[in-house]
Amino acid sequence: MAKLRITLTRSAVHRLPAQRKVVKELGLGRVSSSVVKPDNAAIRGAVVKIAHLVSVEEVKD
Repeated sequence: MAKLRITLTRSAVHRLPAQRKVVKELGLGRVSSSVVKPDNAAIRGAVVKIAHLVSVEEVKD
């Protein structure tokens, strides 16, 4: 199963509360912080909501 590396590239400060919540729930804190999450519909949906703040790359197992 593929995984996604999600990196916060722009700050979530001064964004909508819903967008800040998604950033926090994904486990991203500071700019340039990264997390590896499974590639599923829930994670992809969260990434779509904050696509302008993150970069996403596929990680092979």
